[in-house]
Amino acid sequence: MPVGGALFVSAWGGNQFTPLLVMYKQEGLSNVIVDALLFVYVFGIVPALMIGGPASDRWGRRPLMLPAPILAGLGSVALAMGADSVVLLSIGRLLSGAALGLAMAVGGSWLVELTRGAGAPAGVGARRATMCLTAGFGVGAAVAGVLAQWGPWPTVFPYVITVVLAAASAVSLWKVPETRFAGDSAARGIAAAMRIPSALSKRFLLVVAPVAPWVFGACAIAYAIVPDLLRGHTSMPIAFAAACCVIGLTSGFAIQSVGRRIDRPGTVRGMVVALAVLAAGMLAAIAAEATRSIPVALVAAAVLGCGYGMAMIGGLLEVQRIAGPDDLGGLTAVFYALTYIGFASPALLAWLDGRYPGLDYRDFFLVGLLMTGVCLVSVLLGGLSAGRGRRRGSGDG
Repeated sequence: MPVGGALFVSAWGGNQFTPLLVMYKQEGLSNVIVDALLFVYVFGIVPALMIGGPASDRWGRRPLMLPAPILAGLGSVALAMGADSVVLLSIGRLLSGAALGLAMAVGGSWLVELTRGAGAPAGVGARRATMCLTAGFGVGAAVAGVLAQWGPWPTVFPYVITVVLAAASAVSLWKVPETRFAGDSAARGIAAAMRIPSALSKRFLLVVAPVAPWVFGACAIAYAIVPDLLRGHTSMPIAFAAACCVIGLTSGFAIQSVGRRIDRPGTVRGMVVALAVLAAGMLAAIAAEATRSIPVALVAAAVLGCGYGMAMIGGLLEVQRIAGPDDLGGLTAVFYALTYIGFASPALLAWLDGRYPGLDYRDFFLVGLLMTGVCLVSVLLGGLSAGRGRRRGSGDG
């Protein structure tokens, strides 16, 4: 399906940079600068999410989604040209982020609606969207890592593939039918369209919002922080970083089908399981930091990837149930914007590591483990609140 393909390509373009972090550090860029470049694309993602999602609820999915693969291609061109320029690398990351933001908020909603219109059961569209994104994240990282480690022109060639795929994806989207027509929402101004009442619902604030940053927080730990900690313990650091990426994202991809079965409407079971897996991932990261063992690090990447997949599918299924009839795109955008807070963790931890030399990454991972417990309390409170509401409703009947 062309929309799924556009999600795949946009995710590929967004994550191809990640296994190359080690390469740019070897080229002389500082840890803080390289980790900041990982996070820079969030400044492209969030505006695209927050504007594109609600705008597509008002004006339709197609006009907002068509630019996504084009921006992904332009971002890759800037990255290919910017090996020696932090400015060009930043521009490339911003454009890649904008493409991914549109794909996640607009393309994800479009795919859900196309799937629903084809008669598929509830939840299938969300699973397809997350699996297309996860596949793009994983394949993009794998191809970029392999080409940078063993191919020619390591700072250029990995990005050429993305440009070709993006061009093909942009052409394929033109014939996809629209699913969101102006209707009643056309009378709303853009300011009204930007208001997303369901984002202030108790269920969203207590159950979804606390878990969302862990989606890409887990990814950042698995394939940015852990590979960097073991950089001096392998002769192929770029390939190892790509392996962490692929293993983490493959685990996340595989568990999403299981996650859909674990999730139960009206309960918080899916989110509780996600947090439990994330806590196990933090313990595995602590073990990897302590042992500096490649096999332990790969296990940590796999467990953290499972946590990513569970949190992603659980959050999207919750969003589908919470969203009102006119703000699915908007609430999806809010959810994804919150997920990308997690990508600040490598830059933040690199800064803290330099600022407080008495602390090490094991301490930071322990704090993360404690935070999963805090999030679990919030999720359980949200579940109890929903349960009381259902019982009151039954009593009134």
